[in-house]
Amino acid sequence: MCARYTLTADSESIQQAFNLDSAEIWEGPRYNIAPTQKVAVISDHQPQSLSILKWGLVPSWATDPKIGSRMINARSETAQEKPSFRSAFKRRRCLIPANGYYEWARQGKRKTPMYIQHAQRDIFAFAGLWESWKDPQGNWLNTCAILTTEANARIRPIHHRMTVIIEPADYALWLAPRELEPSEWQPLMAGPRDEQLKYHAVSSQVNYVRNDHAALIAPAQPPKSDMLL
Repeated sequence: MCARYTLTADSESIQQAFNLDSAEIWEGPRYNIAPTQKVAVISDHQPQSLSILKWGLVPSWATDPKIGSRMINARSETAQEKPSFRSAFKRRRCLIPANGYYEWARQGKRKTPMYIQHAQRDIFAFAGLWESWKDPQGNWLNTCAILTTEANARIRPIHHRMTVIIEPADYALWLAPRELEPSEWQPLMAGPRDEQLKYHAVSSQVNYVRNDHAALIAPAQPPKSDMLL
């Protein structure tokens, strides 16, 4: 799963990376983005601009928006079938810009935070889904979730799941304003290849949401011999 990530790039860099008309709405950098917080997305409804949504998808049929805190990730293998995600999978897809994300490697009773990045690009995009929910007073809430898939060999020692990352050549397809055929979306859900990801251990300061500074992504002290490399 993915429960924390970073977007440290400035608005100009995001604009260039995704060929947007503007990304000035972004007020980064952010080094510890957490569920229920506001995040930057590029939606299929506005593919030329950056939007700000809440992380934690609230289905349109939900009676309580608090459900979103449990909907931060969607399994790519079943999202097209699950009532919470299937409508969004068909008609409301998005790219979620990032510079990296955190995962915690379990070693006995200890969990070590790892910072995972794309090995070939500073800025990349998670595959995301988004939804609009209206409260009884008529106010709209726009939310999103990050798609995940089975971990590749590179990430498996850390966690059994990893984020789905969309490559630049597939941005337009993922944001196409139509329902995608299985032959189109299934290859995208395979996730990044082993050589496309890199990671290093970071400080346990990232465990605390209130911490949001550049030191969080710096390599931690050299690991012991039995630590993951």
